[in-house]
This record gives sequence, C-alpha cells and structure tokens, in this order.
Amino acid sequence: MRYFTAWRVMHPEKPIEMKQFISFVRKEFHHIFRDRTTMAILLILPVLMLLLFGYAINTEVKNSKIAVYDPSNDTYTRAIIEKMQASEYFSVVKMLKNEQEMSEQFKSGEVKMVIAFSENFHENLLHSGDAQIALIADATDPNSAKSVVNYATAIIAGYQMESQQLQQIPFQIDTQIKLLYNPQMKGAYNFVPGVMGMILMLICAMMTSISIAREKEMGTMEVLLVSPVKPAMLIIAKAIPYFFISLINLTTILLISVFILGVPVAGSLLWLLVLSLVYIFVNLSLGLVISSVVNNQQTALLISGMVLMLPVIMLSGMMFPVENMPVFFQWISQLIPAKWYIIGVKKIMIKGLGFSAIMPQLAVLSGMAVLLIAISIKKFKYRLE
Repeated sequence: MRYFTAWRVMHPEKPIEMKQFISFVRKEFHHIFRDRTTMAILLILPVLMLLLFGYAINTEVKNSKIAVYDPSNDTYTRAIIEKMQASEYFSVVKMLKNEQEMSEQFKSGEVKMVIAFSENFHENLLHSGDAQIALIADATDPNSAKSVVNYATAIIAGYQMESQQLQQIPFQIDTQIKLLYNPQMKGAYNFVPGVMGMILMLICAMMTSISIAREKEMGTMEVLLVSPVKPAMLIIAKAIPYFFISLINLTTILLISVFILGVPVAGSLLWLLVLSLVYIFVNLSLGLVISSVVNNQQTALLISGMVLMLPVIMLSGMMFPVENMPVFFQWISQLIPAKWYIIGVKKIMIKGLGFSAIMPQLAVLSGMAVLLIAISIKKFKYRLE
C-alpha cells in the first residue's frame, strides 16, 4: 500500500489520462448510437450478408423449367419425361404441340431447355435400334445451359442403361445438343448485362445520395432551401449531372461489349437505350430516396454501396440462378430493379427481341421510377416543412 501511494504521488497524471481516455471512448459510443441509421446498418448488414451468402449462393442448378415436344407419345418417351420430372433438377412446365412453340417459349424466357423427341421414337428403337432426342437449351447463361444439358444427358443415359438390362435388347438413344443465342458458350454474354445493371445502379444511386447528403452535412442545404427554386426542380437539378455521366458510362459499356468482348446487340439499339434510360431514372430516384432519409455521406455510402450492391449481385440473377433460392428470396428479387433490367437487356442484346418482349420489364421499371420519384419529392417537401 505504501508503494502504491508513492507511485501515485510520483505519477499524478496517470489517473487523469485514464479518465480522459474513458471519456473519449464514451463520446465515440455516443456518436455511434446517436446515428440510428448507421447503427442499424452496422447491426443488420452482417445478418443480411449471412442469410444471402447462406441461401442465395448456390451454383447447383435445380428446378429448371423445361418444355417437352413429344410427337411420338409412346411408352419410352413418357418414361423419360417422368424420369426428368422426378429429378430435382427439372420441372416440366409445358407440353408443346408443334415445333413453332419452341421459339415462343425461348423468346418469352419461360423455359431454359426444350426436350424434343423424334417421331416414332419407340418403333425406331425396336426396329433400327436408334432414336433421337434433341436437347435445345437457352445459352444466354452458359453455366446454367451447360448444367441443364449435362443433367438431362445423364438421366437419358441412365434410362438407356436400365432399359437394356431389363429387356436385354441393345439400342442407342442418340442425344443431340443445340445451344441457342450463344453457341460458343461465351461467358461475356452472361456477365455483360449484369455488369451494366450493377454499374448504372452504383453510379446513379450512390453518387446522387452522397451529393445531397453532402449538402446536409456541410450545412449548405439551408441555403438551397431558402432559394426560390421549387423542391422538385432542386431534386431534378441534383440528378441531371449523374444522368449524363450514366449516359457516358452506358455508351462506353456498349462499345466495349460490342467491339472488344464480342457481345452483339442483336435486337433494336433504340429499345435498348429506352430500357436503359428508364433504369437510370429508377436508380436516380432510389438515390434521392436514400438521401432524403440520411444526414451524412457515410450513411448514404453504406446504404447505396453495400445494402444495394449485395442484393444486386446475389438476387438479380447476375451470378446465381434465382429459381434455386428459397421462395422468400425469390419474392425479394422481384423488388430489385437490376433483375428486370438484366432480363430485358438479355432479350434485346442476346436474343434479338423487340418491344413486345420487353414490355413487362419496361412496365415494372417505369412503375418503380414513378413510385420512387413521388416518394423522394414527398420526403423532401416534408423536410421543408
């Protein structure tokens, strides 16, 4: 005790420094807890990431929607169809009546593969020992196309082996593979639309939200509020520079895609630009909504950079098939603008389809743009009051 008292006499500044240190720590905690939005993000983001990475990341293709063209409709063809339906990899959603329906199914994006049996399938196997099955796959996503074709080939080979062992009759099922839209299986055909959606989202939403949050943080928003400019005009003025920057980025992406990566614009360039402009408006509006609920650049950056980017990567179909995810995440994916944009871009650029094919995507994105703009203007007016 005597030595401790002597140490305190010789070092009187130590307890004071410790108090100062504790007060600084307390102050930092106070700043963190005071910003409830940032605090919520810091606590919720790890949970979101864990759920997304745990459930959304699944490279195995399951429940792929397929259609069947079966002009023979015999015992063998029905047995193969039942094998496909019974597997966890396929879901037969359509029985086609004629070959013309095949292209319609692929254009609508309803199916990933069509299984087409040759005519007189059973008779050809019994008499000549040879019959054909065509596996026609949508190769706009080459990884998924390769997987569904491999699964189907394996099921057909397994059925052939089982039938030969039971009947002791040698026969051969000739499986023919046809890849639509991307026969070379180029990966760029898949990732270019996804990268377009992600870049335009980041530029528009992130930079717009940070721009207005910066005005609030620096205290210059009050100067803007007392100006004679109407709130709607002020919001549009903030968004216009990033709109033109996004147009430059869109032009650059398309030029690189076509002339360097070799991804063609098979459809109408006009409708591709229209779809992209609507998507840009959606993301600009999203950035304005974010900026209306945050007061500093850090929170705006966290929300637009992390909270928005993760769902785009995980749930838009950019990297992982949405149909493999739990139903809850499939419903959540419907709310992500990038998903609709990527589907529309693939239809125009890769499949060469026109306005009628992208009407659902245009309608959804237009509705999102109107809703988000209305919310951002209303929130901005509310803050004026």
